[in-house]
Amino acid sequence: MAGSLVLGMTACGGSGSDGVKVGLITKTDSNPYFVHLREAAQAQADKDGAQLIAVAGAFDGDNEGQVTAIENMVGQGVKGILITPNSSTGVLDAIKKARDAGVVVIALDTATDPEDAVDATFATDNKAAGVAQGKWVKAALGNTPPQVVMLDGTPGGTVDTFRHDGFLEGFGLTDNSPEIVGQENTNGDQTKAQTAMENLLQRAPGVNALYTINEPAAAGAYQAIQAVGRADQVTIGSIDGSCTGVADVKAGKIGATVMQFPAKMAELGVQAVVKFAEDGTKPSGFNDTGSELITDKPMPGLESKDTAWGEQNCWG
Repeated sequence: MAGSLVLGMTACGGSGSDGVKVGLITKTDSNPYFVHLREAAQAQADKDGAQLIAVAGAFDGDNEGQVTAIENMVGQGVKGILITPNSSTGVLDAIKKARDAGVVVIALDTATDPEDAVDATFATDNKAAGVAQGKWVKAALGNTPPQVVMLDGTPGGTVDTFRHDGFLEGFGLTDNSPEIVGQENTNGDQTKAQTAMENLLQRAPGVNALYTINEPAAAGAYQAIQAVGRADQVTIGSIDGSCTGVADVKAGKIGATVMQFPAKMAELGVQAVVKFAEDGTKPSGFNDTGSELITDKPMPGLESKDTAWGEQNCWG
């Protein structure tokens, strides 16, 4: 499959669903978040007696691979496709062709633009998650004048833009604010984030607040900050809510993270496709699967859960 990696295909018969074929297309298999989402989809498919065909892009941003995957899945006779689109507009033509062929298409994690390009969306409100991160980081700084670095994900990515804009809104900044002393794109990759942070520490040695697109980026940044002996001088916020991320919050590496619930997205998506196959009922609209601010340093006026709760619910 051009530009894509086939992750697996399993089949299991079951009453009612009659081995319904469900396609799942994720952004990449290098991010634990999407691996967990796939595993949850597989578990739900097994429970429902459905057949999951799971494919991931070769890299975060592999629109061509996702288009090819959609076309192949339609040819394989799937009843529905669950997709975490790389961008809000990059695969719309392929989605339309799939829907025209009678396939129900559901966006997971990332909304399309327009939202009604798909039948339904099960996702985090990423703008709200960014706002929560921004509010917490600002509150944690207290009266200290902020010197903020932005470790973004993929330029133009839908989730990336929502989280970035949300953080700025929550913190009370704009892209042109002088308090922002540096910005780099990391593609949400730990190694790239570490390198980016190493460079930013040279250019902006006074940084004391850090936005990160996800927890791998936060982990990479922490390594760079720790290496120069400034781990206790930089407040790091993030988004994801993995069990590893919660452990990093507990250890004090990340100050706070906003937990998402990818398993819930995957479970609801598979259930919706099976329901469609059984009686023709289509899901619709944007369905917020929720988020929770996780920190052991709660701030006044900000609702949060501690890491003990986070350990019990990570990526639920």
